[in-house]
Order: sequence, then C-alpha cells, then structure tokens
Amino acid sequence: MDDSAGVISHTLLAWYDGHARQLPWRLPPGSRAAADPYRVWLSEVMLQQTTTAAVAPYFARFVERWPTVQALAAASEEEVMAAWAGLGYYSRARNLVKCAREVAQLGGFPDQEEDLRKLPGLGAYTAAAVAAIAFGRRAVVVDANVERVVSRLFAIEEPLPAARKQIRAAAERITPQQRTGDFAQAMMDLGATICTAREPRCLLCPLQADCMARAQGDPARLPVKAPKKAKPQRQGTAFWIERAGEVWLVTRSDKGMLGGMRALPDDGWSARADGSGDPPVAGQWQDYGAISHVFTHAALTLSVRRLDVADAPGGHGEWWPISALDEAGLPTLFTKAARLVLAQRN
Repeated sequence: MDDSAGVISHTLLAWYDGHARQLPWRLPPGSRAAADPYRVWLSEVMLQQTTTAAVAPYFARFVERWPTVQALAAASEEEVMAAWAGLGYYSRARNLVKCAREVAQLGGFPDQEEDLRKLPGLGAYTAAAVAAIAFGRRAVVVDANVERVVSRLFAIEEPLPAARKQIRAAAERITPQQRTGDFAQAMMDLGATICTAREPRCLLCPLQADCMARAQGDPARLPVKAPKKAKPQRQGTAFWIERAGEVWLVTRSDKGMLGGMRALPDDGWSARADGSGDPPVAGQWQDYGAISHVFTHAALTLSVRRLDVADAPGGHGEWWPISALDEAGLPTLFTKAARLVLAQRN
C-alpha cells in the first residue's frame, strides 16, 4: 500500500470509529469479540439488492427463529421461503438453505475467501465480506456503495460495468492489512450515508481532501452508468379459486421467477413471454382488475380473476384458510393480487 492509500484507510477508519451505524448484525468498531459468521453471512445475503431498513426486521425474525446455522440447516425449504416472502430475489432464499446445510455438514463456515466462494450462493462480494468481517482476513470487499466511493475517489470515468476491474484494482490499493472488516463496513457506511448516489454530502466526508471527483467539481456524475435498457412489458393472469373460506394455492417450480414459492395459480407468464390467459378450470370467472409489479428483467401487469368452486381443481396444490393467508408466505406480487380480491370480496 502506498502512502496516499495508507492515509485514506487510516482516515476512514478513524471516521468509522466515531460514526459507524448501529446495525443488528454488526459488532462495534474495533471490537475484540469475534463476529458470528452466521449472522454476518445471513445479513450479507439479505442485503443483496435490498435496503438496510427492509432487511432489519427480516434479520431479527430469522435469528430468533433459527439462531444458528445448524438450526437453519434443519429447517424445511418451505419454511424458509415463507419467512423470506417480501424480500424478493427468491433464489437467495433457496441458496440460503443449501448453504446452511453444507456449512452444517462441514462443522462451520470456512475462514478463507476461496473456500467461502465454493458455498452455494456466495459470490465474490459475499465471500469477501464474510472473510473480512467474520474472520478478519484481508479481502477486497466491493458492493455498490464501495463502487461509488472508489469511482469518485479516483475519478474513474469508464462506464459501469466495464469499470469494475479498474474499481476493484483501486479498492485493492486502499484496503489495509489490519481491520479489513471494519474498513469494508466503513466504506459501505460512507457510501450509504455521505457519498450517496444523488447529492453527496461532501462537506461531511472524511475523504474530501483525497477525492479526485470533488476536486473536479462534480462527484455526483460518477460512477458513469451505461444507459438502461427498457424493460419488456408483460401481461399475465392470476386465478383466485375459492371454496368455503379457503383459497387454492400452488407451489411454483423451483426454476424460474418466484421459484419454490406458494402462489395463486396463473397462466404461465414469464419475463420472456406473456401468459396464455387460459384459466386452470372452466367456469364463470369474475374479473377483479389488475395489479402492476416490476421485476429485475421485466414489468408485469397481472390481471386477477375469481371463481367459486365446490371441488378442488386438478393438479398439485393446497387449500389455505383465507383468514390465515398472511401465514402462507406469498411473494409480494401475489400478496398484491390477494389484496385486490379481498378488498372486493363479499
């Protein structure tokens, strides 16, 4: 590490010692206690593409229900998926169970970054974060917040995602040998609270004197992002099938969008194609309107139709009490559809 990089890391750690966010999965700066790798890993998986505010209550419920990785490993995938409902990106929840079971078989989390990378669902960022925060290993931890801070510190003009190689090299230069977990969390906190995407609070930034983008006068323009592609607009239909105070729910295929989740039956829509519109059973269906939902790769308009029946429809599914629908763990899309029906249901 050169002298200027050493100044940056020293300055940032000193700032972190006095300004670290208090988060339920985090130890205080400079803590001599060992961080629980289970809590670090769980929080990092939950925080992928999700805000801290959204994650906090889910994290609290998870660690209360499954306080150790062994407890989570013993849970059924169905239980975990239901508890995850509403956090989105549901492949994370499926990998959570797979990873917990593998770690339980190993007798604990490996403490090396390269071994952590071999676990289900741990990419470069998560493996580095667990290695640094839980085990004190020197690892270069780069998330969206760190990308933003580093691109501004070094005025990296190349657009994302091509700039990531250059950003990682710069992050490598300023990552210290000691307190790498605190340093990683300090970079995250700086990006989340001061070096924000819009209107960065440069006057409060401990690194303002070292920031090349600030010296150039317009740090908010970095990082440069490639133009977003327009999301395809998809159409689909969900079917509310009711019998004597119960609604028919299915479990979606493990593969594909919202995989492994309980849901209302639908017409086969996907990010690549519209649904057929065909109901699962014949009858006098009532139209209940439509809801909108945005996924990573597509925007969906989902029409909702209702049918009252005397017998179960064909195929695999289960009757669920409408009075206890909140306990079914429906993903947000189908929660919206259910609310649309319940608001109009007689």
